[in-house]
Amino acid sequence: MKLYQYHNRCNCSGLRIKQQRENLGLSQEQLAARLQLYGIEMGQKTISRIETGLRVVPDYELLWFARALETTSSWLLGEQE
Repeated sequence: MKLYQYHNRCNCSGLRIKQQRENLGLSQEQLAARLQLYGIEMGQKTISRIETGLRVVPDYELLWFARALETTSSWLLGEQE
């Protein structure tokens, strides 16, 4: 499978995930704990890789990120300001 990049990143939502996480005053560990409450097993290192654009974010994970970060998937994708 070919991995396409968006502005030299493996995802287009990582920067917004980081922005919203910081707006809520959450650490990467705290965000990982919120995701685990939804059944998404993800650690701090994986969140770091997402935020730096080194890991792909599948669509089903994006939905859980939106819920954990109290926002919408559209905002995380940059479709809303």
